[in-house]
Amino acid sequence: MTETGTSPSTPTGAPYDPKAQVHLGVFFTGVGSELIWTDPSAAPHTAIETFVQVVQLLERGLFDAFFLGEGLRVRENRGRVYDLDVAGRPDAITQLSALAAATERIGLVATQNTTYNYPADLARRLASLDLLSDGRAGWNIVTTDNAWTGANFRHGGWLEHERRYERAEQFVRAAKALWSSSAPVERDTDLVRLRAAATVPASRQGRPVLFQAGDSDGGRELAARQADVVFSANSAYDKAVVYAADLRARLARYGRTPDSLRILPGAALVLGDTAAEAREKARWVRDHQVNGPRAIAFLEQYWGTDLSGYDPDGPLPDIEPTEDELDPSRGTIAIDHRTGKLERIRKWRELAEEKGLSIRQLVLEVLPAHSLFVGTPSAIADEWTRYVRTRAADGFNLLPHLIPSSLTEIVDKLVPELQERGSYRTEYQGSTLREHLALPVLPPRNAA
Repeated sequence: MTETGTSPSTPTGAPYDPKAQVHLGVFFTGVGSELIWTDPSAAPHTAIETFVQVVQLLERGLFDAFFLGEGLRVRENRGRVYDLDVAGRPDAITQLSALAAATERIGLVATQNTTYNYPADLARRLASLDLLSDGRAGWNIVTTDNAWTGANFRHGGWLEHERRYERAEQFVRAAKALWSSSAPVERDTDLVRLRAAATVPASRQGRPVLFQAGDSDGGRELAARQADVVFSANSAYDKAVVYAADLRARLARYGRTPDSLRILPGAALVLGDTAAEAREKARWVRDHQVNGPRAIAFLEQYWGTDLSGYDPDGPLPDIEPTEDELDPSRGTIAIDHRTGKLERIRKWRELAEEKGLSIRQLVLEVLPAHSLFVGTPSAIADEWTRYVRTRAADGFNLLPHLIPSSLTEIVDKLVPELQERGSYRTEYQGSTLREHLALPVLPPRNAA
């Protein structure tokens, strides 16, 4: 037991914090296999009523923030519209402005792209959301190399990976300058050019809270220099510890304190009244996320040809894949999976033969699953309390699998368990997103 007044070290290098609070957000992606939108109990994913219902539910659960994912073009697979993903949602900033009128406290975070937007224009629109919501806006900063997205902007797969982070850095610096001063801001580089001044008054939190979701070295550096919150992919405890230690070391190099940046790993969650029930529900979720059509579409990206004639519950395709490597500008597959596809497929064939796997069974085996917490509300509350008190993370950004039921379970069953442990608020202590996240107060806008 620790003696009163001492602060034992943690695996992350930050002091143990017995009063640490779990910060929670929900990332409503809009595309991707995590949402089981075909289930009869699922609410319509393009209806404004669904979003109002969800955001009010989360505010009742005292969540920090509601995130909207956004795609600037409908997703494609092999040059055709990928109709297995939800599409047709309004612009995120517009939608969150409507949700601001239906809520009072919860933060509203818009995913917005630095590759294809313009700094002065986006800074103005985000500042408008921040002002209209009375200081509850956030910006989830993303970069994109998708060729189909770039085609909307006459660019195609514009900018190499690291250059996208260079542009993002310059873009964010320009936006921050516009939010912090009333004087004209000028930039003239090969990636960002502008001469502009702020046209929207500052909100009560000063400017939108900046979220960043990159895990590469360039992404971590951008987060350490510019972000207020990092949306990490490292939610397994050991990985979260290593990630937090690395990020805090980078913060120190830029003269920033550990509490100037919140770490919220992305995570999925399946709750059950018993551990066995939770495991069974998790199997059901995974089976519905990787259904037959999705399994076929996944292999089509690697085979480079139409596989719709194959039975997803039958053996792997008996034809050879095209020799072309995966197009790095398609953007639906992790960067480290975009080369060496023939060797990868050879190993998949060996694995399928060894275990007698069908197409769908193979995809379930090799397709990376979202980081998943499975258990009873009590067990998850214990685990998450350990995360925040040892500073492995400051909370989680949750990816729901079924709307609204999976979120209702969290609010009604998990939140009370966290509150019982003293690791979750029992009421909002402030009204701005910055206050919810306990981030440092910003200096007032400079008029000079």
